[in-house]
Amino acid sequence: MAFEWTSRKPNEGVATIYESNITLNKSASTHFEKAYSVLLGLDKEQKRIAIKPITKQEHERGTYPEEKKHKITVRPSYARVCNKKFIQEAMEIADADLSENNAIKFKTMWSREHQALIVDLSAYKGEL
Repeated sequence: MAFEWTSRKPNEGVATIYESNITLNKSASTHFEKAYSVLLGLDKEQKRIAIKPITKQEHERGTYPEEKKHKITVRPSYARVCNKKFIQEAMEIADADLSENNAIKFKTMWSREHQALIVDLSAYKGEL
């Protein structure tokens, strides 16, 4: 009998979207450990969200306009970005309902091309 040993760390990134924030699990949040803030992008055609980390150096250089930057809270086991208006728009595109305190999980993947975490709004994993 051959055993296949499993890792303690889940290797699948998951974004849980609530009415007021996006919470990333440990696997997804590893890309933001050194982020000072983030950019949030929405691809309406392909139903995707992009969360791009901004380093402290990029912030200090003014690489991105101040009004485009969003605060990210990074903890040992998760990361969180808040923007209720952005989430409402994204959930309309995903045709998902966050009323009555629902939360919905979506798969994520890191895009080397965009240097951003991509949340696939069509890869719905279910409500909490």
